[in-house]
Amino acid sequence: MVPLRRFLAVLASLLVGAATLVAVPSQAQAAPNFKAPFPCGQRWTYSHHDGEVRRALDFIRSDGGTTNGTPVLASAAGTAHRFSQPSGAGNYIAVEHGGGWKTYYFHLSAYSVAEGAQVSQGQQIGVTGSTGNSTGPHIHYEQLLNGVGQNIVINGGGLSYPGSYGSAFLTSDNGCGSQPGKPFMTWGSGVRVHSDARLAASVVATLGGPTSVRVLCQKQGDTVTAEGYTNNWWAKLSSPAGFISNIYIDDPNAVLPGVPTC
Repeated sequence: MVPLRRFLAVLASLLVGAATLVAVPSQAQAAPNFKAPFPCGQRWTYSHHDGEVRRALDFIRSDGGTTNGTPVLASAAGTAHRFSQPSGAGNYIAVEHGGGWKTYYFHLSAYSVAEGAQVSQGQQIGVTGSTGNSTGPHIHYEQLLNGVGQNIVINGGGLSYPGSYGSAFLTSDNGCGSQPGKPFMTWGSGVRVHSDARLAASVVATLGGPTSVRVLCQKQGDTVTAEGYTNNWWAKLSSPAGFISNIYIDDPNAVLPGVPTC
């Protein structure tokens, strides 16, 4: 027979252990590695104004491309839900990422996925527009945890909250792994993107500063001289679609390595 004193000691130990197990709180799921809500290589500027709901940021293009009609991409994988609020958010999508995390994408001109669709990171979910209470095309973007707006974090780094466009910029690496072409950085500012490898060809965009681009192919065209360099090879970009002189690609080679001829 177990002595009463020993029995009570064992029972007390078991009760303390059970209490300890019950007291351990569950850990919240870590945030996904969110990426920019627009295509790989594009450079956008962003701002926040006092009247915005929660901790939203508004994005517009600053790389010479057109904001309106640009694809809107899922920041992380999840389940997409479609909504419409003509007096406010316009056509918008909410992506549920699990663990209480959600992202919003407002003012879409069109949806690109069905209601309830499972989407992957970098998948197009809509088209940038200006529906609802909007003064011009832009992406209104939010990150929420359990319904509460969070300060926006992209690639593990928090973004600033400037009061106007033009002081903060973000270049996207979202979907780069599935995009055609070889990635490069440009250098310089005011680099013109032409419709063909000729200086007289129409200008389709202007790169405001160093920009991540993807080069589809390269071909010979007009000779360009700049900053002490001369080259007649041109790179065909995937976005913005057009040609720039290889001089403005941040690579020491006149003919870009690993890039086919157009």
